[in-house]
Amino acid sequence: MESENFITYRKRLGKTQKEIAELLGSSIKAVHSYEQGWRSIPPHVERQIYFLLSRHRNGNTPVKNCWTVRHCPKERKHLCPAYEFRAGTLCWLINGTICQGEVHRNWPEKMAICRQCEVLSAFL
Repeated sequence: MESENFITYRKRLGKTQKEIAELLGSSIKAVHSYEQGWRSIPPHVERQIYFLLSRHRNGNTPVKNCWTVRHCPKERKHLCPAYEFRAGTLCWLINGTICQGEVHRNWPEKMAICRQCEVLSAFL
């Protein structure tokens, strides 16, 4: 996540730097550093921001489950943790999901795909 995105998402959530720091369990100095681009935004902070945005939807169009969006065959669905836990709109939050036919086990690799998927982009 880039600093500009962080600022945009914080504002969309209607939070001050102090308030978002409290929600993230972080310091206001860390939030300031993220926004200035002095410090990279850690994966756990990025995940929390996306989760907060996913719960703060303001009546947008309903989001489809990832297995519907990706047209996953039955065999793939049954191997995927997003399907197992019925978290089809939170698939981007769960490691080990099967997107584009393979498991993406690390956050940077997974998010390169998720940021371009309509499931996550529905919240952003």
